[in-house]
Amino acid sequence: MITAVGGSSGVGKTTWIREQIAQVQKRVLYFCPSADTMPIDGTWIADEFGDLVEIITLEEESRLRTMGPDTVAYIELGFHLDLQATAPVLDRYQCDRVAIVPEGSSGSPWHEWGNPVIAVPRPELTTAPSEIFRGVLTGEILDPASLEIFWYELTEGAYGTVTRAKGIFELVDGQSILGDFTRDEVKKDFQPLNRSPWLEGRPDRFSGLEVVGETLDKSAISLTLQEFCLGDNAIAYYQQQLKENLEIPEVALS
Repeated sequence: MITAVGGSSGVGKTTWIREQIAQVQKRVLYFCPSADTMPIDGTWIADEFGDLVEIITLEEESRLRTMGPDTVAYIELGFHLDLQATAPVLDRYQCDRVAIVPEGSSGSPWHEWGNPVIAVPRPELTTAPSEIFRGVLTGEILDPASLEIFWYELTEGAYGTVTRAKGIFELVDGQSILGDFTRDEVKKDFQPLNRSPWLEGRPDRFSGLEVVGETLDKSAISLTLQEFCLGDNAIAYYQQQLKENLEIPEVALS
């Protein structure tokens, strides 16, 4: 009933969980112990599956002990967590342990930890990420052009060697989008989330950015984001235009 899913950064843990959720006909609890303040993956899953999925926090972990037969749970482990430290918790819940690994790889801690070990068609990262930048953006709104500039600079190395970046961003047209980049996959896609357009003031739903890599200039990332976030007057102006059905520049992010 409870499955713990682990693997290296960007290997596809969340994607695998989403595929499993799409096949079950039960209520799902999703728990990521290291993501309480940065629930990017949980938000993505909850927006996609709606009432079928409930995200639980560290304070609600005990709910895993009282699950009924009509509920299943997935625990997604961050790549940076100490596997030995997580073992007592997983043993307590008698979790299945699924390791997601790149095809052709071998000998990693995940290979020893998982049973089963599932190989996916993803390239293995050539370097192990050593730093993480996290920035909560809840309440902030960006225009598409500024976000595209920032995302290009970020993924092209302007702020350090980025191996993985993912974020949820609010745009001036009320749309909420997911940014997803994995260096060795040359993946830089944005996709809309299944959220209602936000057209009144600053959004009170979660948005944020997580960057994984080496020699990250965290101060520069933070300052650039602050510069690109819109002020109250700009937000009010764009939202008023939307309400009056005036033309807003079309969102075209790729």
